Amino acid sequence: MDAGDVARPNQFDPLVQAFSDQLMACLEECAHGRCGLFSEPLTGDDGENAAWPEAARLRALAAALQQFLNQEGERNGLCDEFLDLCTIHGEHDPGEARLARMFLARIERGEVGTPTEPEKEPW
Repeated sequence: MDAGDVARPNQFDPLVQAFSDQLMACLEECAHGRCGLFSEPLTGDDGENAAWPEAARLRALAAALQQFLNQEGERNGLCDEFLDLCTIHGEHDPGEARLARMFLARIERGEVGTPTEPEKEPW
């Protein structure tokens, strides 16, 4: 093992920390009613449905972070779950504010990175 191997696990720490800090700030704002964290707003460019550039940057950062970590054979549960939540857009799925509150609650309970539903037997 050389010195480069020892330093490798920490090479993404600043990026992970920046993602985590920005995610928490955006989740708090979204939990209080701002739309656009998990996807781009569908209508308008003013008022309640205005674009949210910080959320767009957060989604891009999460995708880049996930790609970098995957190349190194690593995972980040917070990033993975956030990107999974960004795919929920069904008519009967919870709204963004509710998703944000549920995600914040899972983070506070330390459940991020664990399955949201128990695995079922294959039979």
